[in-house]
Amino acid sequence: MKNLIEINPVLKKLPKHLKQFIKPQNYEEYSAIDQAVWRYVMRKNVCFLSKVAHNSYLKGLQKTGISVDSIPNMYGMNRILKDIGWAAVAVDGFIPPNAFMEFQAYNVLVIASDIRQLEHIEYTPAPDIIHEGAGHAPIIANPEYAEYLRRFGEIGCKAISSAKDYELYEAVRHLSIIKEAPNSKKEAIKKAEKHVETLQKNMGEPSEMALIRNLHWWTVEYGLICSVENPKIYGAGLLSSIGESEWCMTEAVKKLPYNIEATYQNFDITKPQPQLFVTPDFAHLSLVLEEFANTMAVRKGGLSGVNKLINSKALGTVELSTGIQISGIFTNVIKNENKPIYVQTTGKTALAYREKELVGHGCETHPKGFGCPIGKLKGINLAIEDMSPRDLAAYNIYEEQIVTLEFEGGITVSGEIITGKRNLQGKIILISFKNCTVTYKDKTLFYPDWGTYDMAVGKDIVSAFSGPADLNSFDLITHVPSEKTIHIKKTEEQLKLEALYQQIRDYRVGKNTTISRTKVFENLIENHPSDWLLPVEIYELAYVSNEENLCKSILNHLEKIKQNRPEVGKLIDDGLEIIKNKTVYS
Repeated sequence: MKNLIEINPVLKKLPKHLKQFIKPQNYEEYSAIDQAVWRYVMRKNVCFLSKVAHNSYLKGLQKTGISVDSIPNMYGMNRILKDIGWAAVAVDGFIPPNAFMEFQAYNVLVIASDIRQLEHIEYTPAPDIIHEGAGHAPIIANPEYAEYLRRFGEIGCKAISSAKDYELYEAVRHLSIIKEAPNSKKEAIKKAEKHVETLQKNMGEPSEMALIRNLHWWTVEYGLICSVENPKIYGAGLLSSIGESEWCMTEAVKKLPYNIEATYQNFDITKPQPQLFVTPDFAHLSLVLEEFANTMAVRKGGLSGVNKLINSKALGTVELSTGIQISGIFTNVIKNENKPIYVQTTGKTALAYREKELVGHGCETHPKGFGCPIGKLKGINLAIEDMSPRDLAAYNIYEEQIVTLEFEGGITVSGEIITGKRNLQGKIILISFKNCTVTYKDKTLFYPDWGTYDMAVGKDIVSAFSGPADLNSFDLITHVPSEKTIHIKKTEEQLKLEALYQQIRDYRVGKNTTISRTKVFENLIENHPSDWLLPVEIYELAYVSNEENLCKSILNHLEKIKQNRPEVGKLIDDGLEIIKNKTVYS
């Protein structure tokens, strides 16, 4: 990580709690088979996508340093990405949605460093370096799209999740891990798929995170651009799937104009998408994003915002009209006439102003929770925050005065004022009491022997969002994934096959030109007769060198494979077509 930061200054701005998700890429662990999978997908992508992808794609490959022949090295990518103001980090598969969004807000591309198995070369539900590196990275070279991605992350990381969202995230992560893991049993995969399906059907009212995740899916992952009649691909899920990128261009996939309605279109990560959305241009994406953001609690606040935080059962923040921010786990709200009149957190709570913790009001001061009234005083048209020093004195809101404040909704605060805090505009944002009692009807909300009562001041809740106001107020380095990507010990047969792939790779890059490709091919037929990708690789070298006999032998062998394994027939044909057309990336 230290070397990456030295290479790319963008990473220096990452907060500590995001760095916990970063893992080493371990480039040396990529096998020659992995490299061949990357090379095949990229060559096929460049060949096909040059016709159907947005023109930013091919330009972006060059700008971001993505090579067709080799899996990208994170160090190299970061050296190049810094020139367009972005960076990249490696992670282990899916990470929590809020963290993923927050990385984007810092202009950091999250790349799952594992690569799909040869058996899943066309598509994998697991995020991998083909999806992230070859899908996401090239398009961010387009400035308009890059800003959309950053803004999406900035808004998305404030989206409030539900408790069920995290359960679904864990289920999808589990499915992606076992589906990509070698030797996973079909029964286990079916069970995991069924669990994801059951959860998706029983999510209840969709949370903000669920809705904005839909927008992310239909744009960043599976978006089309230009016109419904003649769409081009820009979504990373399509750019990195050699199967879906072709299928999505057929009439079997319905094309719809992209608008806010996409927010309510759910998706199934385990299946090809039956419909896709087409945006006229990248600027339109930002318009729809802003339209959705206007519906979020981060902009609307109010009773619905507090209730969203309560339902999330997770760390969140409300901001009052004075700018004071209360961060904690919200557990209760008292309402009157459909407005919040008192909010309550349980457990560690911190107060902040403009994302900076108020001195003396961190979790150490409020370890068991925090509650405060919202609204105006009863019978007084002027809110406390709008009172001048003379007004405050007139209503006895003054240091060392014993006062009873009765709020419109029925909350009463009685005690001796110790002091107050003001914001930069001079408005009072916090009043501290001793010997204080807070009541609502016949219920006591705060007792004098509980100590100092700090009352946040504000007539309205103007914002509510996920996470703390000040990232330093809480220990956020707590994420422990329920399971890690599975890497099993390779068999002797697999290692021998990898050795053959390595010999051909060494020959191609000029590392060892004395290798007999004929002997490698003969070894392959004898010991690994069902492997299809290495014969295609060897055929390419023989074709370029005009070795007709070797070419003929390889084609005969590939025909046998196609007969025995019809599911790889198209993959073989496509690979041969690329070679014969001499379609190469430059």
